[in-house]
Amino acid sequence: MKSVSVFAPASVANVNCGYDVLGFAVHRPGDEVHMSLNGSGVVSIDHIGGDDDRLPRDPAKNSVSAVVINYLKHIGSEQGLGIKLYKKMPFGSGLGSSAASAVGGLVAVNELMGNPLTRMELLPFAMEGERIACGNAHADNVAPSLLGGIILIRSYDPLDVISLPVPDQLCSGLVYPHVEIPTMAARQIIRTSVPMSSAIRQWGNVGGLVAGLFTNDAGLIGRSLVDHIVEPVRKMLIPHFDEMRTIALEYGALGFGISGSGPTVFALCTDENTAGIVTTALGAKLKQHGLGSTCYVSQINKKGATVIETG
Repeated sequence: MKSVSVFAPASVANVNCGYDVLGFAVHRPGDEVHMSLNGSGVVSIDHIGGDDDRLPRDPAKNSVSAVVINYLKHIGSEQGLGIKLYKKMPFGSGLGSSAASAVGGLVAVNELMGNPLTRMELLPFAMEGERIACGNAHADNVAPSLLGGIILIRSYDPLDVISLPVPDQLCSGLVYPHVEIPTMAARQIIRTSVPMSSAIRQWGNVGGLVAGLFTNDAGLIGRSLVDHIVEPVRKMLIPHFDEMRTIALEYGALGFGISGSGPTVFALCTDENTAGIVTTALGAKLKQHGLGSTCYVSQINKKGATVIETG
């Protein structure tokens, strides 16, 4: 094998109550990474499409290539590689754009090297890609993009990642209002301390959400999709947030919240039809306010990043 193409999906981080510890993967949007072997002895970025020249071309500073460089050092290889990255998701959207790039690069290089590392062993490398991109090595985007499904990060030190059950037909409607919220800026406004009463309610919701997934209890899942800590601050950055939440719940969503740092919002629903109805209604409401949006409907992606072509 001399070349490989990988699709790495977008992801919804936090899932309301699980700031930095919960996330799930979707089927679209996502990034594509095309990678080929060469005799140069270095890792190069040969092309980036869809970024409007916003991403660094220096391989050490771009998450798609920086993680590959670290990976090759780890396995003791001096293999030369050329990378083509096709960005097929919006920047600053809260959908894990940098995570998808890092994951795509790692899955591609691991495939070309004969898969010496497991997906779980690739995760720390992907987290370092997040550190390069946004200054924080969190896993709630890279883990679901890499592993698929709904992921709980029980601990960061030591790293302890758990795949949670995904109820059949569980589906997410995603609405990206056409405004941009940089991840670093969104993290800076979060309070560094919270009242004990808020923490207790948040812990209860995390436990309730996990229990609801294990028991396939839609009502419990819905009751648990409440964020008492981060959403009250971040929602101020998202136009018409409270109005959208009211609409989503009225049209049958189990819960509604901010995807990652926003401005994308998500509505978790029991089936694809409901997710489509909710998403259409939210997009129409934003249009009434003179704001464009991009909408996606996707069941939970249980596979994560996938190899789509080899050569």
